This record gives sequence, C-alpha cells and structure tokens, in this order.
Amino acid sequence: MCLAIPSKVLEIDENNNAKVDTLGVIREVSLDLVPESVEVGEYVLIHVGYAMGKIDEKSALESIEVYKQLAEGAMAEEYEIDPNELATSDEPLLYKPKN
Repeated sequence: MCLAIPSKVLEIDENNNAKVDTLGVIREVSLDLVPESVEVGEYVLIHVGYAMGKIDEKSALESIEVYKQLAEGAMAEEYEIDPNELATSDEPLLYKPKN
C-alpha cells in the first residue's frame, strides 16, 4: 500500500523542484510528474520524492487532519511482536496492541 501525503508548496526553483511542508517536515520534491502547473501555496500529493498531482486546499487539510489523528492514536497504543510469530507465520507481520 502506498500513501500520497498532501504537502504545501513553499518554493519552486528553476529546475521544477519544490520545497514542500509535509506535516511539519520540509523536504524537496520534483514537480516533473504533475501534469498541470503548480504554484507556491498550493498543495500537492507526494510519494517517494515526487509530486504526483495537485489537491485542493480543503481536501488537503482534511487529509492532514486524518493523518494527525492516526498518528496520535498510534502513539497512544503500545505494541508488541510475538517472536514466535516471526519464524512461523506466512502472513504479513501485524503489530498487536499490548493488553
């Protein structure tokens, strides 16, 4: 599963690279894969260093809020891994909440 995270464009340079704010982390991404023009202040969806497309501000802010709620929920839980499960399971490893 891949996640495209909404990020606000802060700067765009002459090489079509942008500095973006992704949940408070500033990073540089390429805008080369976005089919339409992108302006400073707009939101883009990024994945592995590339902006994949634009997203409207309302949708971006709603998505960011969901990401924040998921992160808060994950930090509130303590998780454990059963070492026996690592060696015997053919299923994907799942972290289980501690009881």
